[in-house]
Amino acid sequence: SLILGTSITISSNHWIMAWAGLEINTLAILPLIAQSHHPRAIEAATKYFLTQAAASTLMLFSSMTNAWYTGQWDIAQLTHPTSCLILTSAIAMKLGLVPFHFWFPEVLQGSPLTTGLLLSTIMKFPPMTLFYMTSHSLNPTLLTCMAVSSAALGGWMGLNQTQIRKILAFSSIAHLGWMTIIIAYNPKLTLLNFYLYILMTTATFLTLNTIKATKLSTLMTTWTKAPSLNAMLLLTLLSLAGLPPLTGFIPKWLIIQELTKQNMAPMATMISLLSLLGLFFYLRLAYCATITLPPHTTNHMKQWHINKPTNTSIAILTTVSTLLLPI
Repeated sequence: SLILGTSITISSNHWIMAWAGLEINTLAILPLIAQSHHPRAIEAATKYFLTQAAASTLMLFSSMTNAWYTGQWDIAQLTHPTSCLILTSAIAMKLGLVPFHFWFPEVLQGSPLTTGLLLSTIMKFPPMTLFYMTSHSLNPTLLTCMAVSSAALGGWMGLNQTQIRKILAFSSIAHLGWMTIIIAYNPKLTLLNFYLYILMTTATFLTLNTIKATKLSTLMTTWTKAPSLNAMLLLTLLSLAGLPPLTGFIPKWLIIQELTKQNMAPMATMISLLSLLGLFFYLRLAYCATITLPPHTTNHMKQWHINKPTNTSIAILTTVSTLLLPI
């Protein structure tokens, strides 16, 4: 159902079809979030359902307003200004952009790592597609404000977290800021950023799933489980932070270049400085994963080495998410 809903939304031209796809998507991910029958999981599923239902309704409302005024149900021909504003807020709710970001860390924290991976990658595909298709008619000033505040809040709120899933949620919000700031000027760069973000996040989530780490304190003792994988996790996290010469630097570089061409150098400077906040918590994750050793005075248990060979997909994803730019 997830794949079906995503495909319907991505391939549709009519607003009602896009809305139907989003609804199928929401209903399909709910059992995956709530599958552990834990109170946190149920709470996360409820929060997710409420926000996504509200966002879908808003989207339907904006398209109906547009059809009411212009007689157009085509997604690419969203011209009425009120519809554009409402649609921007609906998509922001779907994606978890500031100021509609509060649900995302909570939901990600309440769901297992694999579901968290689905939530931060596949579930962002359909709204991203709609964003891409309507980007030419949305208000650039509003998008820029939302983007910069997303980068800021994603950075600031991630600083003090100890739960890895919450840190990854805030990193996702910050990345969405980078995608939003450029969408009015060069939507192709948004898509490039999105694809590379999906690559790097998938690599990170799958690695964490292999070593079964969800908190920073447990991450400190997992280096014995799969030492080489942990060493690569360091590089993947730095790539997510956007350090050259790793893959994550490509979208940042191109976006800053495009913003400078559009005479938006102050915005480019601001969003680059705000991504330093993100770098701090990625470094903290990387530090806990690879560099620090727990104090040996305590009798902590050494974890057993994982006997199975590393999953091929993790190997490929990690390699791509670090070495794409140098290659």
